[in-house]
Amino acid sequence: MDDAAETDTPSVKEARLWRDKGWTARVIKNEDDEGWAVEMILDGEVEPVLVGPWTMGRDKRNPKPFDAATFNTLVKTASEFRLRQVQHLHAAHHQRITVNAESGQLTVSLEIVADEDDPHALLRAHDPNDSVLAQVRVGSGFKLSRASASAWIADGFRKPGP
Repeated sequence: MDDAAETDTPSVKEARLWRDKGWTARVIKNEDDEGWAVEMILDGEVEPVLVGPWTMGRDKRNPKPFDAATFNTLVKTASEFRLRQVQHLHAAHHQRITVNAESGQLTVSLEIVADEDDPHALLRAHDPNDSVLAQVRVGSGFKLSRASASAWIADGFRKPGP
């Protein structure tokens, strides 16, 4: 998250809770063992983007307190992790394959529409200029592959069976 996208949430800088730059870092008890963990939450989201182990303090019982450098490192790490999550989700929901057809090379795309009430996908055939030649609605579980794309083209762009 860049500085321009920061929220108006007031900054908090406590030993176990920092809130700044659109992020909240909170030290929590590690459920897996006797130690501590840190969670990074992006403002406006409920679930943490990143949860990882946290260092013990000098007394070997309590967590190490936050400082500015540590918080900035956590923000950078969580931001990069979030970016990879978004990129992965986009790639999973927007697939493209180029296949050879009788009429030449065509690109077949599958765009998954993750609607809670009506999840589905749009299967499209594109010519070399990226103009849409055909489009059908398919189930959100449709698997796009060279074989399924070629079969759809060979079948005259009719809606594939389940």
